[in-house]
Amino acid sequence: MSKTITEQPLPYAEVIGDPIAHSKSPIIHGFWLEKLGIEAEYRKTHVRPEELSIYFLKRRADPDWLGCNVTIPHKVAVLDYCSDPAKVGDIIGAVNTIACETGGPLIGTNTDAGGFLAPLIALGWKGKSAALIGAGGAARAVLYALSQTGVTDFTVIVRDKAKGQALLDRAGVKGMVITMDDAVPAVDLLVNCSPLGMVGKDDLNVDLSSLPDHAVVYDIVYIPLDTKLLLDARARGLKTIDGLEMLIGQAALAFDIFFDAPAPREYDAELRELLLAE
Repeated sequence: MSKTITEQPLPYAEVIGDPIAHSKSPIIHGFWLEKLGIEAEYRKTHVRPEELSIYFLKRRADPDWLGCNVTIPHKVAVLDYCSDPAKVGDIIGAVNTIACETGGPLIGTNTDAGGFLAPLIALGWKGKSAALIGAGGAARAVLYALSQTGVTDFTVIVRDKAKGQALLDRAGVKGMVITMDDAVPAVDLLVNCSPLGMVGKDDLNVDLSSLPDHAVVYDIVYIPLDTKLLLDARARGLKTIDGLEMLIGQAALAFDIFFDAPAPREYDAELRELLLAE
């Protein structure tokens, strides 16, 4: 009689959110793990807000858990469950990556800021004014990132002006807060940091006529990839950046944290084809 060989569980990281079914992060990390021949996994796990406490309690007891990425709506709430040695909570006010160190605390950081900036840097963008739609965790990272590049003129476009002002105050930058019904100012960069336009959410309807011809429109939503905002911007002849650019950029930074290896970015074109085929 042959013996049954028990497979050893693999170390793993994951992404948590509510909802989470749409996430492409497992495809990205799985692609890189395969390219590098790393014996590990990357999963997605649905975690509701009221389940965060028990989630972290269970994961801390799992020796194979390497940490997690964090998406909507948990990027602010998870600050209560991790240590913050780099003062990400004070500087950005949101965490999107939590690493688990053996025998040590959970370490929170934010790769959204670097992931957001990468395609703008590649584009050679050097604008001075930007408008952000939304005031959640992603907007906090975007606002921080742009403030480090020399942008001095900020506008926050929100439904609740109090939340928009709180976003500016936390970042320590001056700016204007307007509502979704107000005209978009003539800025160099317009960024959708909200889930509007995502599958299952309301469309994002924005009048882009006030934007100058050199403006860039950036949508961090990636399902669908060609959002109404980007289609409208292209119809106006404006440069656009889609949500996959930021998604891949922030994932690469997190991959190095989880798996202690640089993401093989030389395969980006192949990765984008894979993501678009899903």
